[in-house]
Amino acid sequence: MSQLDPKTKLRRHADQGSHSRSDLDALLRRAFVGHLGVLDKNGQPFVVPTVYGIGQDCIYLHGSVASVSLRKDFQLEATFVVTIVEGLVIARSVFNHSVNYHSCVIYGELEEISDPDLKLEGLKAISEHTNPGQWDYARKPNSKEIRKTSLKKLALDKFSVKSSEGPPSDSVGEDALLDVWAGVIPLYQVRGELIADPALRDGIDPPKHLLELMPKGVVG
Repeated sequence: MSQLDPKTKLRRHADQGSHSRSDLDALLRRAFVGHLGVLDKNGQPFVVPTVYGIGQDCIYLHGSVASVSLRKDFQLEATFVVTIVEGLVIARSVFNHSVNYHSCVIYGELEEISDPDLKLEGLKAISEHTNPGQWDYARKPNSKEIRKTSLKKLALDKFSVKSSEGPPSDSVGEDALLDVWAGVIPLYQVRGELIADPALRDGIDPPKHLLELMPKGVVG
């Protein structure tokens, strides 16, 4: 359960929200890209998209040590947002058009991870979240690459989850009598057919763990 905090209080459509950790975990497992918002020492806001990994009661974020959003001299207070859009809700009136989605907002302080072994643990979490099985298949980061990488973790203490699902809200009332089509346009994100690197040497086939991530019926 999320800590009680003014930032995480659900206001508009609170019935569509949650502070349940299980709801948060389910959303984080489904997605792998979020948006990190931070302020620099002058109060300039930065928002950047980034992949993330899931740890024990935290998420991991990484980038270059020169990354603007992860620099050590920036304020550590951060906001991290993850959104999955599942459909465009087409109503009878433009005012009632909306989006079906699942989202979360996480607040907290970014904690720097400097220990090389803990860095590897966090980088593995990111790799395995986006492409399960790839960490043990490909070459792992060497010491030089680790030094060039900034790794932060964000505790999952302060958060809120929100969702919107279902058909248009104007199925009752005067607008329901209009001769206007209404419904939902579903949106999907799926893994497609593997595209080999043009420079790949002959005889190197895709590994089983990548083939297993593809939808049934898609040939690598």
